[in-house]
Amino acid sequence: VCVASYGRSDGNEILQLIPPPTLLTKETQGLCPERDFKVECGGFSERPIYSLKYVPDTSLLVTSGPPDSSLQVWQVSAEDSDVIKSVSSIATENGTEQSWAKIATISARAPWVLHGSRLDRVQITEVESRKNVYTAASGGSEELSGLAFLDCNTLLLCCATGRLCLVDIRQPQSLVDTMSVPLVPCSEQWCMGTRHGAQGLEPGSQPVARLSSRGLLTVTDLRKTSEFLALAKARVPSPGSGAEFLCVSWAPALEGCLAISGFDGTVHVYDTQSWDSSGREAEPIFIHKGHAFGGAGGSGDPPLVTVHTWHLQKPRTLLSAASDGSLHVWDWVQPCGKC
Repeated sequence: VCVASYGRSDGNEILQLIPPPTLLTKETQGLCPERDFKVECGGFSERPIYSLKYVPDTSLLVTSGPPDSSLQVWQVSAEDSDVIKSVSSIATENGTEQSWAKIATISARAPWVLHGSRLDRVQITEVESRKNVYTAASGGSEELSGLAFLDCNTLLLCCATGRLCLVDIRQPQSLVDTMSVPLVPCSEQWCMGTRHGAQGLEPGSQPVARLSSRGLLTVTDLRKTSEFLALAKARVPSPGSGAEFLCVSWAPALEGCLAISGFDGTVHVYDTQSWDSSGREAEPIFIHKGHAFGGAGGSGDPPLVTVHTWHLQKPRTLLSAASDGSLHVWDWVQPCGKC
C-alpha cells in the first residue's frame, strides 16, 4: 500500500507500507496479534501530493499536486534499499496551468499515464520515455474532477460540473458527450467512479457512478445515456468549504455496491441494486465512523476522510485515509446476507 502526505511545508512523505498479515491471507481470520502496517520504503516530496497512482507491472509511481499540472515519477527501490526516489517529471503542454492534474495509469501496451486538469488539456504520456502518446481534441476548458481508462483505447473524462465525455484515442477528434447530470445549483461539484468489468466486456458495459457535493448519486450505463439507471440522495451532511475530497468507488467483488466519502470523517457503503430513478434518499448498509472518533486533525478541525479504496479480493474490506494522517483497514458484517 502506498500513501503520501500533502500538507507539510518542510517536505511531504511518500511511503510504501507492508499490510498486516491478516490482509495478506485469502481466508478470513479471527483476531490477529499483528495489526499495524510497517514502512517498507519511503521518500520525500518538495510539493504536496494530491494524487498518487501505481503504474501496473512496473516499480513506478506517478504523483501530482500544486502548484502546477506537472507530474512526478518515482522509483520504488529495490530490495537492497529503503528509499523511494524521484526519477523524472512530466511537463504538460501548458506549463503555466495552475490547477493540479488528475491522473490514471495503465500498462496494456506500455506504461501510460492519462493526465490533465482541464478538458482541453488531457494527454496520455508514456511514463518511462515521457513521449506524448495522445492529446485530446478541444471540448471546452471545463475543470476536470476525474478521468479513467475504460480500456487501452477508451477514456472517460468527468468535469467538475458533472459532464461526462467518452473518448476513443484511435480517433483524434473523438470527444463524445454522454448524459448530463440532473438540474442542480451551479455551485454543485461532481466526481465519478467507474467499475471495471470482467475481461472481454465492452467498455460501455461498465456502470459509471457520479457523486455531487450535495450528496446526489447517479448511476449511468454508457450504452444508453438517455436515462439514468439509478438516481438517489445519499444521507450526508452539507459540504463545507469545498468538495476537493469527494470520492465514489464501486466494489470490485460485490455486485451493485459502492462507497462514498469526502463529506466528513465517515465512509458510507450503499447497495444500488434496489435503487430506481426517483431520487429519493438512500439508506446506507454500513457507515464507517472510525476516523470521526480519531481526534482532531492538525488544524484542530474534526478529521475529514480524504480518500478510500476497496480491497481487490476481500469483498467487504476497504481502506480509507483521513486528514489527521490516519489509515484504516476495515470491513463489516451484513446480517441480511444480501452483500
